[in-house]
Amino acid sequence: MRVINVEDEDFATKRRRARSMYRVLTRAYPNVHCELDYQTPFQLLVATLLSAQCTDKRVNQVTPILFKRYGTAKKMAAAPILEIEEIIRSLGFFHVKAQNVKALSQRLITDFGSKVPSDLAQLVTLPGVGRKTANVVLGHAFDIPGITVDTHFGRLSRRFGWSDSLDPIKVEREVGELIPQTEWTNLSQRMIWHGRRVCHSRNPACGACPLASLCPSFGIGEVDKIKASILVKSDEEFR
Repeated sequence: MRVINVEDEDFATKRRRARSMYRVLTRAYPNVHCELDYQTPFQLLVATLLSAQCTDKRVNQVTPILFKRYGTAKKMAAAPILEIEEIIRSLGFFHVKAQNVKALSQRLITDFGSKVPSDLAQLVTLPGVGRKTANVVLGHAFDIPGITVDTHFGRLSRRFGWSDSLDPIKVEREVGELIPQTEWTNLSQRMIWHGRRVCHSRNPACGACPLASLCPSFGIGEVDKIKASILVKSDEEFR
């Protein structure tokens, strides 16, 4: 296995390697999509907010009930806070999440005509909404490219040698210089999928990783192909 020393790479070399890695990710995850279930931008906004410190699978088990009762900003803004809390209790941090969901719904009504804005600067003014949530909504609800730096994206960016920063905004900027803007939303989703399925936080499945020959971090996890394949998670585990 070729050893890659990212310290010896100039920017052009790093960008070529990053784009080669992204082409591999594209082949590995050709039909990538948001794993949160939603029907409207408002529902995606709420589901993404609820997914903090929680799995998408668990959120998808709760939101059908929540959205059946309070599927619009007007209905959510008028919902009793205790009822919202009861529905989302299993997601963790339900007091804060319920307050934010109700408060952002009220703000959508007063400031944005009950519609979710398609602008990053406006989205991040909503209660509980940061750049990560905003970029998910922009990318998937409005087809506006954005890089979503969650824990998986940040971890993989550092392992890939694309960025050495722990600051999500800096990671977003540095990775954005490597990959074409038109691919930012799909890049984000593919990085998240790969982080969930193969490049785990603990003991990544290096021996089963399609990026092995291009990754400077190859060998930090299980390198035996058979043992590594056992560590790989299937799509069904996230549905």
